[in-house]
Amino acid sequence: MSNTQHLTTGSAKPIFPDDGILKLYSMRFCPYAHRVHLVLDAKKIPYHAIYINLCDKPEWFSLVSSSTKVPAVELVNEPGNPVLIESLIICDYLDEKYPEVPLYPKDLLKKAQEKIFIERFGQFINAFYYLVLHDNPEQLVDTDHYDGLVVYEEELKRRGTKFFGGDSPGMLDYMMWPWCERFDSLKYTFEQKFELSPKRFPTLIKWRDFMIQDRAVKCFYLDGQTHAKYINSRRSGQADYNMLYNEAKRVKLG
Repeated sequence: MSNTQHLTTGSAKPIFPDDGILKLYSMRFCPYAHRVHLVLDAKKIPYHAIYINLCDKPEWFSLVSSSTKVPAVELVNEPGNPVLIESLIICDYLDEKYPEVPLYPKDLLKKAQEKIFIERFGQFINAFYYLVLHDNPEQLVDTDHYDGLVVYEEELKRRGTKFFGGDSPGMLDYMMWPWCERFDSLKYTFEQKFELSPKRFPTLIKWRDFMIQDRAVKCFYLDGQTHAKYINSRRSGQADYNMLYNEAKRVKLG
């Protein structure tokens, strides 16, 4: 669990030694940044994580990320220290740049098909946010928020493997996981009304249990109650980026 403070207006830009280690500009509760953490950890690529308060960004951050969004990765070993943005672009770059632990299939057709599934998952992401950020979720009880997952339930069942990547997680697994990790938060935010149905999605629920045991997932994992606490702060209009940092600080002070 990260307890790193998020940098804000007036915060100085962190200075790191000239160690050749990538710099990842992130936000601890951002699922898009979460994707990049997963790929870096799966490939055991060392990196410096710099957490940004997205509501009150440091003045210098616009000079780092052209979109002023996270994730952004600074490639310190490339001439001019270029910065990549957008989670899928970053993750694809990392998979090609660091091929020792490949996350895509070697077969070009299968790789293209995995990318189609990753792109299609965006439909479910939209439905998920529509639910968790809706002003009155009670109005959505009869809406099928999980319709976008049916194709993934059927595809994983067809493959007959623990993960979409086979015996170990691949790129599709890691690109889906940040939102699937947050499934468990719904029972804390909305009681039992929007939980994933074991009868409808038995294969994906088993997959979720396997994913929680993955080393890279464990590196950045937060439980459902913690995700729910952050989501509720965001729903209230006061996103608590430093929630983990402040909790760790209180524990340290006793």
